[in-house]
Amino acid sequence: MKLNDFFAEHPKVAVAFSGGVDSAYLLYAAKQCGAQVRAYFVKSAFQPQFELEDALRLANALGVPMQLLCPDVLADERVASNPADRCYYCKRTIFTAIKAQAEADGFSVLLDGTNASDDAGDRPGMKALRELSVLSPLRLCGLTKADVRRLSREAGLFTWDKPAYACLATRIPTGEVITEEKLAATERAENCLFSIGLRDFRVRRMAGAARIQLPADQIETLLRHRQDVLAALKRDYAGVLLDLEVRE
Repeated sequence: MKLNDFFAEHPKVAVAFSGGVDSAYLLYAAKQCGAQVRAYFVKSAFQPQFELEDALRLANALGVPMQLLCPDVLADERVASNPADRCYYCKRTIFTAIKAQAEADGFSVLLDGTNASDDAGDRPGMKALRELSVLSPLRLCGLTKADVRRLSREAGLFTWDKPAYACLATRIPTGEVITEEKLAATERAENCLFSIGLRDFRVRRMAGAARIQLPADQIETLLRHRQDVLAALKRDYAGVLLDLEVRE
């Protein structure tokens, strides 16, 4: 199946829009294929501000209406307690909110940006998508992450080379309670690293310390800004550690 065929069968769709590479291309493809489409962005304590800004920028560029939803994901103890299947409960909360609003707006078909490279067996959140009958056109059409990046570049989307960015909750170890304070500290720490030119990194919480993971070719940049990074991160963390098992 091609995306043109998918949207011929589904001419009116809602897109769960994160501002990332996959959902950005999906939104673009829906528009290009002539579908009536509306984007739904969920802003919770788990999403950094820059993701919202990217989403708004792209939706405006495409001329697609975007609705902002703000469910309280931490109100569910099964999310806040951070069990191994936290992602399942979080996805249920988020997509239930999107589905309800989309249906109220007259959109009965809800899409997400899962692609053919995503491993369904390793993602608890995929179970929630199946239960809520969320469709994944990129996956159904066999488009891999590499395909999506290539097609996004050809389409002129600024998201084409955007690094993958898992939600802020993934920086907190499984079993450690998630709080808004910890998530805000993570966002401040990662904003600091963005500000010195780093990308595709993580600042993970480890026994109250910040554990920085980044590609090997960015370590020199980090060390050049060592004092500034220490000053910024030690406002929220007991220590700052560099993980030498770097992100490749």
